[in-house]
Amino acid sequence: MSTLRFAFFASKRPEAQAALPTLVQRYGQYSEADADVVVALGGDGAMLDSLRRRFGDSKPVYGMNRGTIGFLMNEYREDDLVERVNAAERAQIIPLSMSATDIHGQEHTALAINEVSLFRETAQTARLRITVDGKVRMEELSCDGVMVATPAGSTAYNLSAHGPILPIGANLLALTPVSAFRPRRWRGALLRHDAKVTIEVIAPDRRPVAAAADNQEVRDIATVKVEADRSKRLTMLFDPGHALDERILREQFGF
Repeated sequence: MSTLRFAFFASKRPEAQAALPTLVQRYGQYSEADADVVVALGGDGAMLDSLRRRFGDSKPVYGMNRGTIGFLMNEYREDDLVERVNAAERAQIIPLSMSATDIHGQEHTALAINEVSLFRETAQTARLRITVDGKVRMEELSCDGVMVATPAGSTAYNLSAHGPILPIGANLLALTPVSAFRPRRWRGALLRHDAKVTIEVIAPDRRPVAAAADNQEVRDIATVKVEADRSKRLTMLFDPGHALDERILREQFGF
């Protein structure tokens, strides 16, 4: 039994499920409420699932890769877990708050670790109006979608949409279009971390748009408001020399 109290969480992947009983037998298993550290086994999805459960208590999460890419995970090893966690570097994540109003007037709220994204529901292009801090910055954007991404999420969907990679301590948000049609050459914007973004759907009855906070989706929206929620700080743990800011920096030179 270890001196740290661990709560092990495994994704459904066979590799993660196979590792779970071995680690539990070696280090013990506590509930997440009683643990000092949550250990996520799997891929980046397992890390994000574990982090979402930490909005209430902000306990640190240490991930070990039993998935595919594992950008947010440490190398999997069964030995020296207590020493690795005690020596780990901390990365603080500030999530985004999404408040979406649908065409029926119902409001939906959710938190996002990576990004809040809007995307068209049908073959018709989405038409969006973008306001930042109370001032309309783009009267109409015709596109497949648009997103607001955190530094932690800038290497995920945002990067796939050719958005910028943000250092973890940059105090910036990325506003990135997805397949912009008009204005065709607009590549997005960098915003202050405390920016308040409002995105209105033009003609939402004829051109329906969905919104998602990470994987939490709302359909047929009329307006979405996005801002950082600094009251919900999350902590990820990384082995020395492999911290999240180092990984993000490597991504910028990896093309």
